[in-house]
Amino acid sequence: MSIAGVGVVSGYGWGREALWQGLLGGKPAARLYPGYGPDRDQHAWVGRIPDGGDPAHGRSLFGRAVAGSAVEAIADARSRGWRPEGRTVGLVHAITLGDVADWRDFYLVDHAHRRSRDYLGLLPSTPVSVVMQEHGFHGPAMNVSAACSSGTVALLTAQLWRAAGLADDVLVVSTDISATPDMLEHFVRMGAAVADADPFTACRPLQADSRGFVMAEASVALLLTDAVETPYARVLGGAMTNDAFHVVSVDPSHTQVLACARGALAAAGLDAADIALVNLHGTGTRQCDAAERDVLGTVFADGPLVTALKPLVGHCQGASAAVEIATLALSCERGVAISAPVVAPGHPRLLDGPAPMPVGPIMKLSMGMGGNNAAVVLTGP
Repeated sequence: MSIAGVGVVSGYGWGREALWQGLLGGKPAARLYPGYGPDRDQHAWVGRIPDGGDPAHGRSLFGRAVAGSAVEAIADARSRGWRPEGRTVGLVHAITLGDVADWRDFYLVDHAHRRSRDYLGLLPSTPVSVVMQEHGFHGPAMNVSAACSSGTVALLTAQLWRAAGLADDVLVVSTDISATPDMLEHFVRMGAAVADADPFTACRPLQADSRGFVMAEASVALLLTDAVETPYARVLGGAMTNDAFHVVSVDPSHTQVLACARGALAAAGLDAADIALVNLHGTGTRQCDAAERDVLGTVFADGPLVTALKPLVGHCQGASAAVEIATLALSCERGVAISAPVVAPGHPRLLDGPAPMPVGPIMKLSMGMGGNNAAVVLTGP
């Protein structure tokens, strides 16, 4: 299974080139926005999606972002020779909280009264249905949710569908547009998110003095198929586990995180020494740093190069894994490994900004609240 099309809406703007150029430029997508804090009288660093998209795709930014990323990925795959005619195409949509802003307006502005047409846009099935209708896809279509590992879980779900013969090709979309004052306030209270410091001060994965992550948004679409000759990257295999420990905290034994990385290697038919690069979940929280240092040391003997993207693109929550997989796919094609600048003493294998892409397979690590762990192995085409 290969990644043949990429579509992105992120804090850098609409389109995968906006993401790529933003990351190459080395400046964070986040900026200061007013209206945050407990009394909504403070500015906060947030990587919000700018307004945009096709009005024909609905009144909400969420719905337009889902459709926009899907349109871009499908057009991209078609430009590489993919043709959906005669093929069963499914859609997996990774979400966490859904259309947070529109639900808030539904209750606080519209007082829970809307025309049926406007109400239907709130339902998680609606953006999926809109994409399926627009493109004439008739395979399975569903939402999946595994917190911040949702994007990787959606990718592996697509792989399972193809292996089971349920679909020939799968469009995987991951969307999270929840960096609202209400949501950010609670992540700050939990000690995970940072609102009052710029991203390079706040988020320093595997580096000294990291405080946590800067919240961000994204919608990312990946078209998965075996029917193009020049894909971005191939998906070799992956794994999922659950800590079964706590609704937020990481199991300090790291047993299941380690098992997930090892399971992904086994599914890909590789040894740890084969991996050339590991892309971290990289939130910059103490628990995430400890778990990923353990994976790098215990599973990989600190051999591969390491990249971290959240200081740049932000933590896009349910879409975080997908925006990082999209970046890895672009990196495979363009020969440039992207990582945030190193700003403090840190892990010796952590790349300091863009660098030549190493030759060999890549592992993407993902961790999510609720003990969700996922890992996937990619390689160049």
